[in-house]
Amino acid sequence: MPSTMLSSDSSSALPRTAANIPLARHPDDAAMIRAAAELTRDLNAARPEIYWPDFLICAALGYAAMALAILADTSFAMIGWGAVSALILYRAALFIHELTHIRPTALPGFRFAWNVIIGVPLLAPSFMYEGVHSLHHARTRYGTDEDPEYLPLALMKPWTVPLFVLVSALGPIAVLIRFALLSPLSLLSRKLRALIVARYSSLSINPNFRRRMPEGAFRRMWIAQEVGASIWAISLIALVVTGVIPLHAFLVALGIHSGIVVINQIRTLVAHLWENEGEVMSVTGQYLDSVNVPPPGILPAIWAPVGLRYHALHHLLPGLPYHSLGEAHRRLVAALPATSTYHEASYKGLPGLVVRLVRSSFHAGAR
Repeated sequence: MPSTMLSSDSSSALPRTAANIPLARHPDDAAMIRAAAELTRDLNAARPEIYWPDFLICAALGYAAMALAILADTSFAMIGWGAVSALILYRAALFIHELTHIRPTALPGFRFAWNVIIGVPLLAPSFMYEGVHSLHHARTRYGTDEDPEYLPLALMKPWTVPLFVLVSALGPIAVLIRFALLSPLSLLSRKLRALIVARYSSLSINPNFRRRMPEGAFRRMWIAQEVGASIWAISLIALVVTGVIPLHAFLVALGIHSGIVVINQIRTLVAHLWENEGEVMSVTGQYLDSVNVPPPGILPAIWAPVGLRYHALHHLLPGLPYHSLGEAHRRLVAALPATSTYHEASYKGLPGLVVRLVRSSFHAGAR
């Protein structure tokens, strides 16, 4: 594997930084973009024989570990099994990202199965991501105020970074309130319904993002998923209040759910460099503001599973299924010269990326 892969370690400056070129004004690397398209044309098909076993095995093992955490007779065992459950269910949950990019006809029934097994039980049905994540990939929206999944964290106050992670721990409680209380109440008020759709119906991090009312077939899918999530949330609360589900079991499951959200928020923290100030960016600028954490590192496969360790490559080729990204990366590394922009988006791991982000926020705060 060429050493140029890791030429942009978090401790070293990228050529664009040395030249003080803002990401938004970075010229497109036409050779890289062309190579990415040409070298991966045979990798675009989603393979059901990979998707289904991967997802179903993860879901089964994750829920089994949750049961063992609930039944554990020591705190050590409970925490251990809870951590295992959170990590495995986290992988199963991240298939929501694939749902936004693959055609439904490529994997018949997969969306329905994912929502029944993961989306509704974790109160994160796919409508909260579908129709939202695609805006993050829109050429003229990425990194702007209209991007639901972007915050210029590197340019914000230093306390923003830890707060970004800590607040996410309350996510399970927030969605429980959203579906058990706000959804039913919204049936009584159009104003409340409009507010819920605009502000509380998307898995986004941009507080300025407002979602539009759904229409057509997507609206029908949305309603079906929301009804299912509301029934589940109300039933869960009722079963805990009446003692059918022991409070201990509920709190352990809630803790595992919180762990899933926190892990994902930490991954989100380093998915991009978060250096854009709201300008429309070139394709290459968007790529350089995103992060690949390729092999030989092993841990990224755990904290950035389902292909998300190749997040920058995903922004170049958003339609490529997760199981093809590793091969696509290997081809591009082998084909492109050391001077190619492609190598500049690869980093060694999580610690260096977090340090870089915190350092950037301190520099921004000192201005």
